[in-house]
Amino acid sequence: MTHEFVVLDTDVASLSFKQQLPPSLLGQLIGAQPCITFVTLGELTKWAEMRRWGRRTREELDRWLDLALLLPYDREVATVWGELQAVGARRGRTPPQNDTWIAACCLVEDLPLATRNVKDYAGFAEHDGLALVTE
Repeated sequence: MTHEFVVLDTDVASLSFKQQLPPSLLGQLIGAQPCITFVTLGELTKWAEMRRWGRRTREELDRWLDLALLLPYDREVATVWGELQAVGARRGRTPPQNDTWIAACCLVEDLPLATRNVKDYAGFAEHDGLALVTE
């Protein structure tokens, strides 16, 4: 199924930036506008800092980021995040905070999430209607 906009989880964003997406996933993303959340921007920035990327690699990342639509944090996203965390806790499994932020952004914007970490988002897909694009 082809989507007009697809949110890239941090793992997929990283592979996309490095031009290492598996063909099975790449085929599903061709023609879609890549989107990232503020969480992925933060995680990619952290990785660049932790790995002490040089100027050239950081500039390449900046060029890649310029092609992606950045989904913002806002009150609605924060509210959905809180609801997802509470519901997950009531079910006996509080989801990781960053995964919940990414899921909240996707659910608020009604956009699918491309991820290779299916188990991290399976609960959101099963219980909250998060659409996943996977290999």
